Amino acid sequence: MAAGLAMTAAALAAAAPRTDPQSGRSGREGPAPAAAAGRDMVRAPVRIADAAAAGLVRPGDRVDILAAARVVARAAPVVAVASPASGGQGVAPDGLDGGGGGDGALIVLSVPPGTAAALSGAAASSPLAVALR
Repeated sequence: MAAGLAMTAAALAAAAPRTDPQSGRSGREGPAPAAAAGRDMVRAPVRIADAAAAGLVRPGDRVDILAAARVVARAAPVVAVASPASGGQGVAPDGLDGGGGGDGALIVLSVPPGTAAALSGAAASSPLAVALR
C-alpha cells in the first residue's frame, strides 16, 4: 500500500503546474518562445472571430492568423488561451478576459512587435481567423 501511495504522489507532483523561479512564469503558459527565438517578443492578445475554432487552440501550439484571406502572423506560438469557463463575463481563471471585448475568443500569441502591430491593424478592419499548424 505504501508503494501505491508513493507512486500516486509522484504522479501528482509530475502533473502539477510549475513556476520557473527565474521568470515567474507558470507551466500553464507554455514554453518561453522569446528565449527559444533569441529575439525580442511581445505578448499580443488576439480575438478570433470563431470561438469554436479558437477552442481547438492550446498553449504551446503554433498558429497562423488570417484576416481577409491574407496571413497576418505565421507560426506564432500560443502562450495563453482564455477559459470558456467564465461564460464570456469577467476574468477567467487563467487571468484573461473571457469576453466583454467583443465576440469570439481571446488567445495570446508571442510575436515580434511588428507582427503585433500588424495583428492590431488587421483586427480593426477585419474579423480574424486561426489556422492550426
